[in-house]
Amino acid sequence: MKTICKLLALSLLLSAASAWAQLKPYTDYEPSQEVTHITTIKVHANMIDDYLEGIRETWVASNKLAKELGHIKGYSVWVTELPNSGDFNIVLAVDYASGADMQPSKERYDAFMKAWGKANEAKTRELVKNYPAMRDITGEYTMRQITFK
Repeated sequence: MKTICKLLALSLLLSAASAWAQLKPYTDYEPSQEVTHITTIKVHANMIDDYLEGIRETWVASNKLAKELGHIKGYSVWVTELPNSGDFNIVLAVDYASGADMQPSKERYDAFMKAWGKANEAKTRELVKNYPAMRDITGEYTMRQITFK
């Protein structure tokens, strides 16, 4: 009985300590203005190089243009060294200066399409037809970096 009382008291003390330790945004930490959109993808076995070849001409090329136009801050492609483990084996990331840059904009769309051109649009439509046979999109996330004070 004495041991049970000690365990109960310790449990209550730990619960109270965790309630006291709750962090407050902008006091204890600050979320970044920059936002990163992340897509996780599971490319089927032995198809990673084929998929990378396709996105080089579509996803990478379009993000390169978007960066040149100032629509995004940057982009990156990550590939796991263990392609058959886990829920995804490729991560695509697009960095925006703020969440506002993710909102639809006719002006940005028109500027992008003018620079992208009809030839790239047609080529992209043809290439993306192969993607469903090569991969499954397993998740999409919009994330902000946290800086602790």
